[in-house]
Amino acid sequence: MPTLLHGLSRLNRLLERGLYLILLALLAGFILLIIYQIVSRNLPLMPRLYWTEEFSRFAFQWMIMLGTAVGVLHADHFVLEAFPRGSRADLITRWIRDLACLTVGVIFIVYGKDFALSGLRRSATASGLSMIYVYSAFTVSGVFILLFSAQRLLHAMLEGMPRMEAALNTPNELDAVLESSDQSTAALGDLPPTLSDHDRSPS
Repeated sequence: MPTLLHGLSRLNRLLERGLYLILLALLAGFILLIIYQIVSRNLPLMPRLYWTEEFSRFAFQWMIMLGTAVGVLHADHFVLEAFPRGSRADLITRWIRDLACLTVGVIFIVYGKDFALSGLRRSATASGLSMIYVYSAFTVSGVFILLFSAQRLLHAMLEGMPRMEAALNTPNELDAVLESSDQSTAALGDLPPTLSDHDRSPS
């Protein structure tokens, strides 16, 4: 494996692990904030903290943007297969898919930067939190999408699209079922032929 691809793969592997930890923390915080909101509405003794609604919404937005980036690395986003698997047209559309993800990452970085800076002039209503911490989700997600898409494209260029997808894509359940079915059929074909009724009849 060339040095550039090896280094990018190691970097992205570390970033992916970090993203999983961040996403887990965001999910736990989101759930706890929602539970507190429900309980505080039904128990008058508990104070109504209006900032919990904002923070749960902000956590949800960050989960979406960071989860999208991880989905790009493993091609977990929604894909509509319009051409027969393995055909030339299908291969072209898979290249277009990863190039489109790379383009989206660039757009998020270029335009997300100005959007994030606009948050310096805005604050959340209940908590007073500067909205730059929320608006910067697009820029951060764009950086991850760019890195993950670059790894996929570089891997495909050096080793081919099928080998890249076998290494990075989340296994497709339908493909696994079809593969096991093909293996079962091949195994049945290797069995020795059974005796016919005529062969089993006494002479």
